Amino acid sequence: MSITNMLTRLSLPSSFLSGPIKGSLGALASKRMLSDALFVHREKDSDVSSFTFDAANKNRADAILKNYPKEFRSAAVIPLLDLAQRQQGWLPLKAMNYVADYIGMPRMRVYEVATFYTMFNRTPVGKYHVQVCTTTPCMLRGSDEILQAVKEACKGDTNFTVGEVECAGACVNAPVLSVNDDYYEDLTKDDVYHIISELKAGRKPKPGPSEASGRFSCEPAGGLTCLDTEPTGPGFKVRNDL
Repeated sequence: MSITNMLTRLSLPSSFLSGPIKGSLGALASKRMLSDALFVHREKDSDVSSFTFDAANKNRADAILKNYPKEFRSAAVIPLLDLAQRQQGWLPLKAMNYVADYIGMPRMRVYEVATFYTMFNRTPVGKYHVQVCTTTPCMLRGSDEILQAVKEACKGDTNFTVGEVECAGACVNAPVLSVNDDYYEDLTKDDVYHIISELKAGRKPKPGPSEASGRFSCEPAGGLTCLDTEPTGPGFKVRNDL
């Protein structure tokens, strides 16, 4: 659904739709990779004929359920959906229905969870799901160039699915992208081309900050400026005799 159609369905006045806001929303939609499919699910019956956990994942699912009292089995819906996605590669309706029946949860409740969290892929993705953070901190650190480099490096290769995400939660290491479960941080365009070429060669590049950043994790790039002495012991400034 386009932004204009969405606003029309909200019964907003025509002056709102024809004014400057419409133009700005259109510019936003064209610049960002906004997904019209985010809150809907479209799937053919032929996409996936059936779904059940394989033997190994059935054991994992049983172990997950043991963490919850019987009356709270529905709390396992997120880890079980994640398990189903790891097995199938994405979350078709057959997998959602299977998880719902497996834990005795209404199917609609499972659909609500699967459509709310964007980490659940409701369309097929490639072997490598590359997600580039383009929220403000990453944007200020050059995420637009990173995204363009990813698109160029992955173009025409169906093993890769490329998309944008909102805040990957690693702002201090911006710009950042993830490949499946791994984060690659403090990126330059050269880092992107290296990461993608390594994946294409069947190798796994080292996750974390780029080597050029000189960082091990999320410490200050210029070194520590505080908390650089040995920590004090228990009771510090609590009692004079300690």
